[in-house]
Amino acid sequence: MNIHLESITRVNWEKALNLSVNKEQSNFVPTVSVSLAKIYIKPDGDHVEYIPFTIYHDDELVGFIMFAYEVDSTNMYWINGFLIDSKFQGNGFGKAALQEIVNWIFVQFSICEEIRLTVHKDNHLAKNLYKNFGFIPNGDQYHDEEVWVYKN
Repeated sequence: MNIHLESITRVNWEKALNLSVNKEQSNFVPTVSVSLAKIYIKPDGDHVEYIPFTIYHDDELVGFIMFAYEVDSTNMYWINGFLIDSKFQGNGFGKAALQEIVNWIFVQFSICEEIRLTVHKDNHLAKNLYKNFGFIPNGDQYHDEEVWVYKN
């Protein structure tokens, strides 16, 4: 499977805005536009940096994922806004994209010891994906979502 990440640019951002999940999943993940707004608004504070990516299978745009981190930390590396477009779900793209972003984080940030993400308590498909990948809940809550961690 040829999954790769590409940075969001002025060339591809409008296509990314068209990505969406199934209606029953819409409460589980922010839209791409909300994720992109976070880069400017910085709701988690000025100390957090955001890097958004599109997810491609070969030349086809299939999803979106954003990475957020605090410089010089060992455990404040977050995956958020992760979605596979409804037309492409169920094909293994989520697992492959998760592997890509995890690999990228550990290569780019050698001090990273732990990657975090949040998942809605009712998002059983995502929980299964994360569990099978090796993420585990750490008992913390962020808003109404569970925090899960993956240790290097």
